[in-house]
Amino acid sequence: MRHACFLLALAALGYAASPWPRPLPAAQEIALGGPWKRHTIDRFWKGADGVRLADINRDGRLDIAAAWEESGAVRVYLNPGPKRARNPWPTVTVGRVASPEDAVFFDMDADGAVDVVSSCEGDQRSIFVHWAPRRRGNLLHRYSWRTEPLPAARQAMQWMFAVPVQLDGKNGLDLVAGAKGEGARLGWFEAPENPRRLADWKWHPIYEAGWIMSIVPLDIDGDGHLDLLVSDRHGGTRGVFWLRNPGPGPAQLEPWPRNPIGSQGKEVMFLTTVDFNRDGLLDVIGAVKDRDILVYQKQSADGLAWQEFAIRMPDIAGTAKAVKAGDLDGDGRTDIVFSCEQAAGDRRGVMWMSHEQVGEEGRWIARDISGPEGEKFDLVELIDLDGDGDLDVLTTEETANLGVIWYENPSR
Repeated sequence: MRHACFLLALAALGYAASPWPRPLPAAQEIALGGPWKRHTIDRFWKGADGVRLADINRDGRLDIAAAWEESGAVRVYLNPGPKRARNPWPTVTVGRVASPEDAVFFDMDADGAVDVVSSCEGDQRSIFVHWAPRRRGNLLHRYSWRTEPLPAARQAMQWMFAVPVQLDGKNGLDLVAGAKGEGARLGWFEAPENPRRLADWKWHPIYEAGWIMSIVPLDIDGDGHLDLLVSDRHGGTRGVFWLRNPGPGPAQLEPWPRNPIGSQGKEVMFLTTVDFNRDGLLDVIGAVKDRDILVYQKQSADGLAWQEFAIRMPDIAGTAKAVKAGDLDGDGRTDIVFSCEQAAGDRRGVMWMSHEQVGEEGRWIARDISGPEGEKFDLVELIDLDGDGDLDVLTTEETANLGVIWYENPSR
C-alpha cells in the first residue's frame, strides 16, 4: 500500500487444515498512519443510514438506494461511471417519510421499473413503496415517483430491514421484513396475484424478534428452499441463527424452525457471507459489540454444525457495526472491512484487516480507511467505483453528516 497505516498484529494464530487461522491468544501492536481519500456522493440531508445496491437503469453499473433517517428523505443515486464517480452523483428524492431506517430496491409490481421500499421505525412504524416511473428517462424526476404505505405493515411495529425474495413460488417476489422493540417480529409479506394492489399483500410472522439487523436469504441446508440467515441484537434469543424454510404449503405460514449458528447472548450487528476457509461451504462473518469480528465457519452441509472464532478489532476503532469481506490488496486472500459506531474523537470508523502468513503461524493486520472524521457509520459495500481494478469502500455516515460516501482504495 502507498499509505502508512494503523497496525494491529494479532500474533500466535495457528493454522487448521485450511489456509485460515484458528484462534489462539493474540498480541497487539499499533502504528499510526493515514486514511484513504474520501469522495462524497451526497451530504445534502441529515442522517444517512445505509446503502443498498442494484442496477436500476440497466447500464451495467450498480446504483444506490439510501434512507436519511433524521431528514425523512429516501434517495436514489444513479452511478455515473468511473470518470465521474468522484463527484456528487445524479440523485432524486423518491419519497419523504418519517424515520426511514432502510431503503431497498424492489420491482414490486414486476413491470420492469425498479421501485424502492423503505422501512420506518419511531412513531411512523410503517413500510412504504415508492413506485418508480416506467420511463427510465424520468428516473431523476422527483414528481414521477409516487409513495404509498403497505397496509399490512402500517403502524404495526418499528420496521428495520427488508429483503425481496421468492418464498412461495407464485405471484413474483415476496418481501421479508424485520423489526425491533415491543411486538417486533420477523416475517414475510406474501405477494398477491396483482402486486400493484398493496391492500392484498398478506403478512406472515415467522419469528419473535428483539432487534433485527441482518436478513440474508440463503439455501443453508441445501434442500432447494431459501432459508433466512439472521442477526438479532436484543432479546433472550439474540445472536446469529438461521430460520429453516419448510417450503411452500401451510407450514410456511407458521413460525419457522430456528437453528443457532453462534454468539448466542451477544449483541451481533450486521452480517456478511463468504467461503472464508475455502472448503466449499459458505461461512458467516459478523460484527459483534463491542470490538469483535466473529467468523462462523460452516462445518456441515445441512447447516447444523458451526465453528466460531473471534478476530479482535483494535482499541482505536469505534464499536462494531458492519462487516464485509473481499480481496482489497490483490494478494488473493480474503480481507475484512468493518465499520463502526461511537467513533468520535480520535477513534476510527472504517478500517480493514488483512492476514499475513509468518512461517506456520499468521497474524491479522488492521489498517485505517476513514481517518478520525465521522462517528456513526453503517452498512459497507465493496465495489470498484473508479474502474482501476481494485475494491473501493462504499458506506454512509449518519452523525457527523458525512453522508453517502466512498473511500478510494490506494493499492493501484
